[in-house]
Amino acid sequence: MGDALIQLFSEVLDVDAAELNDNTSPDNLSKWDSLAAMNLVAAIEDTFDVRLSTKEIMKMSSIGLARKTLQEKNVKV
Repeated sequence: MGDALIQLFSEVLDVDAAELNDNTSPDNLSKWDSLAAMNLVAAIEDTFDVRLSTKEIMKMSSIGLARKTLQEKNVKV
């Protein structure tokens, strides 16, 4: 089935999923800019049926940290 979170980031950022991992962040992926970050938040909320606070969003500075935040909200990713 694959990794749903990696797949979501791949689609939103228009990057091959094979290029992404839990260490991927705006620091090492140029396509992850401020507009992409807003699109990622919207996609995460829609895909996983969850609402994120500003504090939670600010903590999600990598795919791994986004995964941790979702797991803390009992979302299976």
